[in-house]
Amino acid sequence: MKLVVLVYEDEETYRSADAAGRARYVRGHEEFARRAQAAGVTILAGEALTGVASARTVRHTGDVTDVTDGPFAETTEQLGGFYLVEAPDERTLVDLVRLLPETTHEIRECVEP
Repeated sequence: MKLVVLVYEDEETYRSADAAGRARYVRGHEEFARRAQAAGVTILAGEALTGVASARTVRHTGDVTDVTDGPFAETTEQLGGFYLVEAPDERTLVDLVRLLPETTHEIRECVEP
């Protein structure tokens, strides 16, 4: 099954972390990737995203299209990256996501055509 893991985080937490904190963050992602492979999960894609300062929100309402700077929602956590994976089941992926750094993760199954 194809799933996406959305990674939500407070941008300032990583930006203000010391070298040890950043290294711990990176190790979590490396461990996730290593253990995913061992569990039969294929990472199809994964990227970190630029900060919300570069985001644009496009909203279509009827014939009107509005483009605004930044994300639409006011939150303390922003979408910081994602993994697109092929996993044998959702439970396996949930167990692996626990290896990622202390951020918030949303797992969703992709709609297959």
